[in-house]
Amino acid sequence: MSRSSGGPAVEFDAVSLSFGAYVAIHDVSFSIPQGQFVALVGPTGSGKTSILNLVAGLAQPAAGAVRTSGDSVNGVNRSAAYMFQQDALLPWKTALENVVLGPLLRGAARPEAAREAARWLDLVGLRGLEHRYPIQLSGGQRKRVAMAQALINRLPLLLMDEPFSALDVQTRALMENELLELWQNSSATVLFVTHDLEEAIALSDRVILFSAGPGTRIKSDYPVHLPRPRNVSEARFMPGFEDLYRQIWSDLKQEVMTSYERSRAKA
Repeated sequence: MSRSSGGPAVEFDAVSLSFGAYVAIHDVSFSIPQGQFVALVGPTGSGKTSILNLVAGLAQPAAGAVRTSGDSVNGVNRSAAYMFQQDALLPWKTALENVVLGPLLRGAARPEAAREAARWLDLVGLRGLEHRYPIQLSGGQRKRVAMAQALINRLPLLLMDEPFSALDVQTRALMENELLELWQNSSATVLFVTHDLEEAIALSDRVILFSAGPGTRIKSDYPVHLPRPRNVSEARFMPGFEDLYRQIWSDLKQEVMTSYERSRAKA
């Protein structure tokens, strides 16, 4: 069951996004309630990352409006934390120094920020590794630092762009479950981009499917009624998972084939 309540955390009102003559997104409208975990899926080039960039204020729409908590996004959105596909850790800083940076930039006193950073590193399973540099950490450990870095500021929006795609299967499952546990103890709204349909269903309250680009639109919007709490590795065995997977995959496959045919036509 979704924990969403109150007014919309994110609103897209007839939004289009262009890069010169190229129309990436066309006339997209949707609303996300506060506290909802939403997965964004679609073929390569369908504008999923662009949706996150619009929410983050890193891109501006050519038409329409993007609002978070009722306020128009005009410039960098300080209510959103962004976890990228590639971690954005500073290599010359330790894990603790990377995580502490956000609170310091937001005006926290250094002793308080350091205590909070250590607590978050503990929460993501990195106790004892606080003073290691990124080069001394495994890929999964660096992702844990990046997650602590994103969550420590307790911002109302968490934007995640395929954050676990480069990890091995076992580490990925551990990270997904840790994300769900940390999210359920917060009130954050999550927009999660993924190419993995099983991951999308297992994590989310809702899956939004985007059509093939250019001129991407929303093709379908599926509620996920699987009970929480969930173990991501076992979600596919829950009643209703297989039917929902087949339904979404049927629509997604059409868009993947459309994208493929368009790329062939350009070759």
